[in-house]
Amino acid sequence: MNSNAPIKAAVIGLGPVGMILAVKLREAGCDVALCEINETKAKKIRSEGIILENVINTRAKFDKVYNKISDLGSFEPEYIFFALKSTQTSSAAKDAEQLNTEKLTVISAQNGIDTENLLVASFGETKTLRLVVNFAGNNVAPNITKVTFFTPPNYIGSVNDARKDKAIHLAELLNKVDLNTVAVDSFELVKRIWEKTILNSSLSALCGVSRLTMAEAMSDQDTVELIEQVICEGIQVAAAEKINFPDDFLRQCLKYLKKGGDHFPSLAVDLINNRPTEIDYFNGKIVDYGRKHYIRTSLNLAFTNMVKAMSNKNILSRVPGAAFDVNKKILEKGLVDKSQSKAQYKKTNCYLGIDLGSAYTKFIVIDEQKKIVFRYCISSMGQDSQTQKNILQTIASNFNIVYSCATGYGRKHFGNTDIVKTEINCAAAGVSYFTHGEKNIIDIGGEDIKIIRCDKDNNVANFYMNDKCAAGTGSFLSEAAERANIHIHEMSSLAELSSYENELNSFCTVFAKTEIMNWVFDGMTASDIAKGIYISIANKIAKMKIDPAAPTVIIGGVIANHPYLKKILETKFNKEIKVVNNPQFVVALGAAVLARQHFLKSKGKEYKEPIIN
Repeated sequence: MNSNAPIKAAVIGLGPVGMILAVKLREAGCDVALCEINETKAKKIRSEGIILENVINTRAKFDKVYNKISDLGSFEPEYIFFALKSTQTSSAAKDAEQLNTEKLTVISAQNGIDTENLLVASFGETKTLRLVVNFAGNNVAPNITKVTFFTPPNYIGSVNDARKDKAIHLAELLNKVDLNTVAVDSFELVKRIWEKTILNSSLSALCGVSRLTMAEAMSDQDTVELIEQVICEGIQVAAAEKINFPDDFLRQCLKYLKKGGDHFPSLAVDLINNRPTEIDYFNGKIVDYGRKHYIRTSLNLAFTNMVKAMSNKNILSRVPGAAFDVNKKILEKGLVDKSQSKAQYKKTNCYLGIDLGSAYTKFIVIDEQKKIVFRYCISSMGQDSQTQKNILQTIASNFNIVYSCATGYGRKHFGNTDIVKTEINCAAAGVSYFTHGEKNIIDIGGEDIKIIRCDKDNNVANFYMNDKCAAGTGSFLSEAAERANIHIHEMSSLAELSSYENELNSFCTVFAKTEIMNWVFDGMTASDIAKGIYISIANKIAKMKIDPAAPTVIIGGVIANHPYLKKILETKFNKEIKVVNNPQFVVALGAAVLARQHFLKSKGKEYKEPIIN
């Protein structure tokens, strides 16, 4: 490759931020390609270029303007800037995975806390940068942005410091064209993300709910008092995350916000126009992190829930056709065999199993022949009740559910099923769907580890639980990975590269995290740390009672996301360990199987499976 060739940069999303970035990257000498799905806007930009007005006055022409992300393949970008709403980013990142090459670096140019993780999920931490944008504008025409403010500097950094050089290079390019940008390390980056999000959260939801512009909100003492308290909650939560601001930070925020113009912030515009909002990454994230540290964030929670209550997501009945659209998307995502006629499921008896786990809630529907026909999963933490209602409504509308069973961590608080069963019974029934006869079942969940022994008739003969602490569970893995600065989705592949054979000395979560920090300070590689954590978990499981003569099956969300753990357990037990398909759904499947069994028994019908009590 010619070292003098211009840098190839693509911008996906041409709202105000995307347009400003596109023009400035072109001014800096980059070869720029644009992706905009709106054909009217794309045509206008092709013919007239992008025009920036007001705070920044300039224009630029572009010869590469595409309507589909896949069209960027021939361009072979070195950098891709995602300047989209967070509600659009996951799907765009999925589409862009086909563009992934060794040289590619992706940049999140978005507001909100943790939005960079939407790119990390597709490209990994190593390839992901985050740009904290301190400029904004309004689109006044398809190809014209009125830049309303630029409060320098912007900040850019590598989310795990693996590509600091890329962040420095991009900062230098933007500085050359007066878009003042500072390259920072990952710790400073997080601080700047929180700083910007606290500012955004202080006004965005309030303006959307009250229909006040920023200037109007800041001119009323009553609303200023609310704004001040929202900021204080954010500062308190940030401090719990070891992000400390200057003593006068509140005063600085209020001084900054008083400069707000007589217009609505972006989130308020989305809410007013009945579009999906980014509230989950603004006030919603402050609420989530507050819960993590047992800090009350009453005002942020109130604004989060008010915005959700006013959005299309939670007022489906008021928007003609919206409920149908949501249910259609859920059905299309959850159907296991999409080639089958959907109408057939209304004509046959179907059975629903729901596993309300500590981390995720799983839904399974089986038909009369015990064939899995629908499978769906949502986060248990932080999910709003409407999401669960939408899924249940979709299931009820498309399947003839004659009997249902709930299980899992939250089963006692869920009253929408015919029966409730323990995870032990459902795990046994779910694994027996695949493997009949005697067996050991290792179920590693979010908060506990279960060892279940089944007899030759698939009945539970005995079981043991590690439920006194989170050692070895999904939550332990997440906290350990976070402490080691390892992306949880890369942990298994990293461990495979290691020949390390030592474990953590302590399995108390608190002390283990301290020991992991010592490993980090001692210069241990991420691969060795990952394997050491897995070895510790395997040794923990090995101390629990497992029948060496019986086949062993491992299930749960942990093994679904950490496949290398299976190899370590096989070495530890010196035997083959089976992992069934979609192991995180096995308990929900067992609930559906038990629902079918109980229904058939209540009707006095013949059935082959025993009732597992």
